[in-house]
Amino acid sequence: MAAAALRPRVAALGRRLGPPGARDTFLAKGSANLDKLKDLCNEGKEHPSTLFQLYTQAVLDITYFEENQLVDEDFPEESALPKLKELISVLSEPEDLVRECGIKEPINILGAELLECLYWRKGALLYMYCHTAKERTEWVQENIATFKKCLNDGVQYLMKMLSFRCPLQLNEDISLQDKDTARLLSEGIFSDTHLLAVMYSGEMCYWGLKHCGEGKQESLDSIDPVSNSDLGSRSQNISLDFKETGRNMLRKYVAVCEGPLKGQGWNTTTAKQMLHDFMKSHN
Repeated sequence: MAAAALRPRVAALGRRLGPPGARDTFLAKGSANLDKLKDLCNEGKEHPSTLFQLYTQAVLDITYFEENQLVDEDFPEESALPKLKELISVLSEPEDLVRECGIKEPINILGAELLECLYWRKGALLYMYCHTAKERTEWVQENIATFKKCLNDGVQYLMKMLSFRCPLQLNEDISLQDKDTARLLSEGIFSDTHLLAVMYSGEMCYWGLKHCGEGKQESLDSIDPVSNSDLGSRSQNISLDFKETGRNMLRKYVAVCEGPLKGQGWNTTTAKQMLHDFMKSHN
């Protein structure tokens, strides 16, 4: 069943590779994983988890190349949104595939690390797009509902990414030299990427409040750019409280950077200014 469900997806992913001579490192890695995957599917002996994980890695490698192209082109105004929707849909395929094969909890097959990568990539892609789009004042004014939805989805992807591993429960047995590490793990910060996800979430909430205000979110499921993607189809009508979520994320970021990570090069100036503005809007 796993091999049968994989074959059309592997073929679709292969069509994204382009000619062999034009492939960069990530496309070459993705191509090698696809070739390996085809062989394993034909043999029919490999455990489904191995097949799904290999497919997920190929998805991550191939879409990374395409994301970099979008960033290098500065998210062209006319074509960026359809491409974003397409990439987010491809990045949602591994979870869809697992569920299609009757497995309710993808984490049991893909593992936390790969799921974190998928959601980080979706959230960070929307963060980078919104970072560029917010400077296009006229576009934002004319497409405020679309902009707000991209921010909303981006934050939710990042919050999902932060939810896959349980924070460490602190107790008396933690030795002194481990206290900073224990504090990080108790905050759910398992890597630099987790901390960036916290900051990006806070920043996108700030942009949401600044450009879109606090009004009730427009009917999210009617807005096109990222609908029918993973969050689009399953959580699209969940509207974030930009102010509350943003404040919580930025406070967490500042507390971690000025606590266990103090002196390690993490800058809190922007986060503190945003927190100040959140408090001003609250008052």
